[in-house]
Amino acid sequence: MAPSSCLLASARAAASPALPSPAPLRLRRPLPHAHRWRRVCCASSSSPPPRAPPEEPTDYDELLEATGNCDPLCSVDDVSPEYFQPSYKPKDDLLKAFTVMATALAGTAAINHSWVAANQDIAMSLVFALGYVGIIFEESLAFNKSGVGLLMAVCLWVIRSIGASSPDVAVEELTHTTAEVSEIVFFLLGAMTIVEIVDAHQGFKLVTDNISTRNSKTLLWVVGIVTFFLSAILDNLTSTIVMVSLLRKLAPPSEYRKLLGAVVVIAANAGGAWTPIGDVTTTMLWIHGQITTVKTMQYGLVYSFSCFIGSPIGSDVPHQESSSVLSSERMAPRGQLVLAVGVGALVFVPVFKALTGLPPFVGMLLGLGILWILTDAIHYGDSERQRLKVPQALSRIDTQGILFFLGILLSVGSLESAGILRQLANYLDANIPNADLTASAIGVASAIIDNVPLVAATMGMYDLTSFPQDSDFWQLVAFCAGTGGSMLIIGSAAGVAFMGMEKVDFFWYLRKVSGFALAGYAAGIVSYLATQNVHLPLPTSLAEIPFIPGS
Repeated sequence: MAPSSCLLASARAAASPALPSPAPLRLRRPLPHAHRWRRVCCASSSSPPPRAPPEEPTDYDELLEATGNCDPLCSVDDVSPEYFQPSYKPKDDLLKAFTVMATALAGTAAINHSWVAANQDIAMSLVFALGYVGIIFEESLAFNKSGVGLLMAVCLWVIRSIGASSPDVAVEELTHTTAEVSEIVFFLLGAMTIVEIVDAHQGFKLVTDNISTRNSKTLLWVVGIVTFFLSAILDNLTSTIVMVSLLRKLAPPSEYRKLLGAVVVIAANAGGAWTPIGDVTTTMLWIHGQITTVKTMQYGLVYSFSCFIGSPIGSDVPHQESSSVLSSERMAPRGQLVLAVGVGALVFVPVFKALTGLPPFVGMLLGLGILWILTDAIHYGDSERQRLKVPQALSRIDTQGILFFLGILLSVGSLESAGILRQLANYLDANIPNADLTASAIGVASAIIDNVPLVAATMGMYDLTSFPQDSDFWQLVAFCAGTGGSMLIIGSAAGVAFMGMEKVDFFWYLRKVSGFALAGYAAGIVSYLATQNVHLPLPTSLAEIPFIPGS
């Protein structure tokens, strides 16, 4: 809750009689995740005028009535033991614990040191396959994919240490892999924190509040184009969250709003694929040297925009006037300044890399440090603005997503160190000699399988000696991995965010949107094939800027 909510709760409690002892909590609907974990502060007093006529209760009001007195650090998770009793089944919990322990013991007993040393490739492939199944079916198995990814990474490196000629070899390989992976993790940590700070200041309202059209078809294109370019600067997930929040202010819940949200997903994924900072997969390829900034923007813009306009999702939208609902939220103090500095810090990262030659994460940390000092300065002495500062932003970023990337990249690094990915690349080269077909298949697979491990595996399979920097293959991989996930709502982080925010059904998206997304994906590949042998020179004024060619 914001500090103002805490003050309101304190005032409300001071004006009401002493609250009774905790009663069983009866919520009208389950609390959202963010509300369940957010800290609330409340106070009570025992001097009481009669209670005002009851208002429509909210989750927050019912929590206050159910908990009574609590200290300033109390959490809504500590509401009352009765809240958990309906779902608490001791026998089921014991059975789950026993199953996990039995599986772990069986796996430990099954590992034969000599057999693993002699059959390292088979053992690692089995562990990776089991871990991947756990990641794909995380909802059914009720295991978070971040935990599965970390466990898989540790198991793979243990097997690698057993199968290596000596433990020192495995340690050296792990050190090298960790150095590469940490660059991506630090980059994502800095970028997500900067975006969270800007969002906390309502900085994105400067963009969304300028969309005023009420024509249904015009609104669809405006929302799509804004999302396309916003995703190129931020990332596809953040852009989707910002734009779907905007849609709630522009249109009531309806089939039309769902279609607008689907356009946002397609545009966000397409827009994030043509800049190094727009999607985590393009960031991975950029950091590891497979692609460069200028070349990716030069050609990727053509493929990505073809993908966006080639998805005729709005062709059957009827012409109508949609009402606009004004936002009740106000931009935080200095919100425009924080937006300018935050976006400037993100855009400056490629320039910093070209000027200094240092890894991109250093430039991202530079931007985060500047924004940190700035927010501390402009909110100095105001205790009610603590949520606008970096420490609070760090508590709200997607930490489990970063840990998932860490686990996946370490896992793929172990397979690369063992030579398994090279063997797979040789097999694909022998049976699928067309590299364009291989890259296209990666995009289709990313609609079902997470694109991060797919791209990580591709980088391990094909090094820069097979395909040099900025080759057509790497540019196509960047496009396909970024846009292929639009074909299914679960195929990308943007789609999953849209699914959760608007409660969109998987099969609705499959019926209404997947065909259009596939058409756009095909249009992007056609544009790639059409421009493969066409040289697209940059404007002379841009090419002559000293720091651009080496970016």
